[in-house]
Amino acid sequence: MGINTFGKLFMPKNKIFYELFEEVATTVQDMGYLVRQVVYEPERSRRSALISQLEDMEHRNDDTTHKIFTELSRNFITPFDREDIHSLTSALDDICDFIFGSAKKINFYNVNPDDTGIRKMADLIADATTEIKTAVYGLRDMKNLRRMTEAMVKVNSIENQADDIYDLNLERLFENENDMKTFIKKREIYQAMEIVTDKCEDAANVIESIIVKYA
Repeated sequence: MGINTFGKLFMPKNKIFYELFEEVATTVQDMGYLVRQVVYEPERSRRSALISQLEDMEHRNDDTTHKIFTELSRNFITPFDREDIHSLTSALDDICDFIFGSAKKINFYNVNPDDTGIRKMADLIADATTEIKTAVYGLRDMKNLRRMTEAMVKVNSIENQADDIYDLNLERLFENENDMKTFIKKREIYQAMEIVTDKCEDAANVIESIIVKYA
């Protein structure tokens, strides 16, 4: 289906899907930037305040996600396949959930985030969520497919980098961390943050599927 045909299927009431997806994508990026602030904040009390902001964002995103599913049940005509809408909504929601979950673990476990692995992971998360926002915003008219494709390639590259960072820092923990509790805590934080990049890749894959079908 070409872009012109796609445009004919687009009806005013379906603008809500793009608006809601863009709202979610903005929240995804905001949370990505905020988790990076968390890991670079040396004071625990200030980190707690930032994590509280992440929690508020995550709750707001849950509300937006619910709105998308509600609109999906109400509208017979949708801008792209219902399955893709559901998959993309779920993938974006997962990104927010795991960002908040990883930040929450840092304070819950009372771990000092002044750690090479944690901070590199946070940098990658911030970069990945920026690219996800770019790709999602491109769905409205699909006029800049090259930029959307570049964004998805970057997300895939970031996910690969996150895998490498996870492996390297887990190896470093085995070699240098003698306290088993600290080892377990940091390993769980690494895992949670690496999963965020997996979820970003999942979202990018759904967007790629949409492009293949409709662009």
